[in-house]
Amino acid sequence: MTAQNHTGESPFLLLGLSDDPQLQPILFGLFLSMYLITILGNLLIILAVTSDPHLHTPMYFFLSILSFVDICFTSTTIPKMLVNIQTQRKDISYPECLTQMYFFMMFGGMDNFLLTVMAYDRFVAICHPLNYPVIMNPHLCGLLVLASWLVMFCVAMLHILLLVRLTFPVGTEIPHFFCELVQLLEVASSDALVNTICLYVVTALVCAFSASGILFSYRQILSSLMKLPNTASKHKAFSTCGSHLCVVALIYGTGFGVYLSSAVSLSPRYRAVASVMYSVVTPMLNPFIYSLRNQDVMGALGRLLRRAVPCPKWIPDPKLSGHYKP
Repeated sequence: MTAQNHTGESPFLLLGLSDDPQLQPILFGLFLSMYLITILGNLLIILAVTSDPHLHTPMYFFLSILSFVDICFTSTTIPKMLVNIQTQRKDISYPECLTQMYFFMMFGGMDNFLLTVMAYDRFVAICHPLNYPVIMNPHLCGLLVLASWLVMFCVAMLHILLLVRLTFPVGTEIPHFFCELVQLLEVASSDALVNTICLYVVTALVCAFSASGILFSYRQILSSLMKLPNTASKHKAFSTCGSHLCVVALIYGTGFGVYLSSAVSLSPRYRAVASVMYSVVTPMLNPFIYSLRNQDVMGALGRLLRRAVPCPKWIPDPKLSGHYKP
């Protein structure tokens, strides 16, 4: 095979999760169901937050942005996978691969930064309740979201610019269901040492910043809760953090699991299966975690559904009511 840089051909083949033809309909139905659940669940969260005045607070503003990012995150990979299964094709063009990789890295990184921002929001709400409306004003909330997007825009663009320097053989097989940066660096025919160093350094910095921000916020929260006089006050204050902690544990837990599977497993296919957890399952579960554990969101969803599907008003039949006179 000849090595090429970027051409109009389709130099990449996405091998997917399995080569077994009998599993393809099952995979198609499974991933289509998870994708639809993800879109519907996160869309309901966005509609509930935007339509209910009681949820027009910084915490739910960040939750709606997180839901939007999760929709975009899954939409960068799942539709292409479903098309490939349905058409029984595995090819993806070079521009498509770079575009998919760019948006996957950007939205995946924004997930991490938004979780950090949401932890900071809970820190201010619990540790500085009197100054909360002043500190978490709409200007700062918008600025934090914009900063998260801007950082990941630059990070993703850096990786893409470094990647276009590499050459790949035409028909390169990628043992994954989407274009992942690590997999591309492994199959490149030119030296990818600079890309690999940049990948690990940038990933370590992003994860270290996000994790340290979350740990600092919850350390301060726990310190403030210990000073509260009774258990009921502690439980009420910490209950607003439960959903966020579940999502943090889910995202970082699955990410750490994928890292361990990459380090231990010799099969790239196993790594691809493990990556389904953070790229598909986690965005699907987020709406359930935030709705089932949050009475405000449940109430807003109920009001939203009642407005969308109004209950019919029954008009009593006078003949059946006993007041009918012929």
